[in-house]
Amino acid sequence: MIPDPLEIAVLRRMIREGQLTVPELAGLLHDRAVAYPDPAVFIALRDRADLLAEAASIDPTLPLAGMVFAVKDNIDVAGLPTTAACPAFSYVPVKDAAVVARLRAAGAIPLGKTNLDQFATGLNGTRSPHGAPRSVFGNAYVSGGSSSGSAVAAGAGLCVFALGTDTAGSGRVPAGFNNLIGLKPTRGRIPASGVVPACQSLDCVSIFANSAADAALILAIAQGHQPDDPYSRAPADIALPPRPRIGVLAPAERVFADDAAYAALHEAALTRAAALGWTLVEIDYAPFRAAAALLYEDAFVAERLAAIRPFFHGHADAMDPVVAAIIGGAERFDAADAFIAATRLMGLRQQTDAILAGIDAMLLPTSPTIYTVAELRAQPIARNAMLGRYTNFVNLLDLAAVALPAGFRPDGLPFGMTLIGPAFSDRALLHLADVLHDAIGAGAGATRAHPTTTLPRPVDDRISLIVAGAHLSGMALNHELTDRGAILEDVTTTAPAYRLYALSTTPPKPGLVRDETSTTAIAVERWSLTPAAFASFVASLPAPMTIGKVELADNTLHPGFCCEPTAIANATDITAHGGWRAYRASISTPPVQEAIT
Repeated sequence: MIPDPLEIAVLRRMIREGQLTVPELAGLLHDRAVAYPDPAVFIALRDRADLLAEAASIDPTLPLAGMVFAVKDNIDVAGLPTTAACPAFSYVPVKDAAVVARLRAAGAIPLGKTNLDQFATGLNGTRSPHGAPRSVFGNAYVSGGSSSGSAVAAGAGLCVFALGTDTAGSGRVPAGFNNLIGLKPTRGRIPASGVVPACQSLDCVSIFANSAADAALILAIAQGHQPDDPYSRAPADIALPPRPRIGVLAPAERVFADDAAYAALHEAALTRAAALGWTLVEIDYAPFRAAAALLYEDAFVAERLAAIRPFFHGHADAMDPVVAAIIGGAERFDAADAFIAATRLMGLRQQTDAILAGIDAMLLPTSPTIYTVAELRAQPIARNAMLGRYTNFVNLLDLAAVALPAGFRPDGLPFGMTLIGPAFSDRALLHLADVLHDAIGAGAGATRAHPTTTLPRPVDDRISLIVAGAHLSGMALNHELTDRGAILEDVTTTAPAYRLYALSTTPPKPGLVRDETSTTAIAVERWSLTPAAFASFVASLPAPMTIGKVELADNTLHPGFCCEPTAIANATDITAHGGWRAYRASISTPPVQEAIT
């Protein structure tokens, strides 16, 4: 049996201890997906034999080894059609989107492509020719959109985590309707190359997970600059205090579309937050609401047309009528209107920046209510707008957000809250979300089972440590970090000025040496520890290992593993492998025997 909810740390431990193999986990989840009673969830499910073949090839020491994930069908997976829920638009990519490639390199396995509101236009999940996925808590109710299928796949336990996209709330509203953590990262933190754009300057790849800890780990692996994504950005984390000042809605702005149960759950969540020692501050929400309206009601909608203009002009009749009407409506705007709208947004941003300066983050309802599929189809524009009342402004104002489960109505339907903070406060928001998620006790997914994995509580002066060898995640000495509460912050490379040597140590370890004549970047991980844990770790280091400054690909310097110069005198230069994990894999693979003739 596999645990519930599906959590990366628990599954990795089971694989490490031999209770479960990577192919067994992949096969079990594929079988679950095939048997799931809602046929609208997946647009394309991978062939089981193909999935198991990939699973069998996974290095079990990788940080996401065997973690099966679902992919929204506007994100490329090599060999699987990308349709954006429009069959006439379909193409088969020859390579993975950057985010999928990074996750696969870390051992994760894509299960299939999930349904969405066509061209990621909508927050409800009903705008697809493949049907409307339903909330895991009620077959009559929407799962939220546009990442409708991804949220159901994660909420129903068909995968360990799922990828969505989020331009206006598409990674948060579905999380709320399926009792999940929904991370909408800072714009550009996760690259969007290989993603069919909705509004390219605003789009974010989002993460659905059962715990904040899982979302943080996936973010660490998926993030980072990507040269072929013009909006890609390198992460630069900012901290938030453990007892923050939290902006909340004034009573007049607490709109719940006559949903008294959602209103009561909102008040209960605020009470829980205050009990944690958070200071709740009522804010003027009007400028945020005005910014939200710009996304669909002003010239910003023209970016949706720009994303697919040639296709739209030739195939509008092949599109969902509501989606075609929204995107086609952009043609009433011209370039001058776009500049006017941009100026209007900057004026609103002056107002919102002044409000945000007085708080650390905001805590808002994820959605005012939940609708049935029939209700959304009866009023597709107005009710969709209601679902985005508290989400649409976030990307326009360059903010980060984390949706979290926050309780259930008497009829069993879920409610969610969302923490919103400055750009690059993603990790800090995940820590706050983890604390509040635990305090509310809503569990995760369809079963409401409580996550057992939590994030170590943040410390403002955590110290980074670069590891390149036996302390990498999944490797022999990684426990020396995790036992001290270390957090994996990033999976990256050094600057192209290092050499790597295989030292004569037990257990085997590499030596990382700065060499300006080298043009090779070495694969590394950046972990962080509290000052006390860092001091304890450094004090335990045996010779010939040392701690020095290591330069990363983003030109930042951090403490990291090096070695005494004398240690490399009789060591083997393994720089050409590009990293310790690749080198160990090369020597563990038996050589191919030549045929005897």
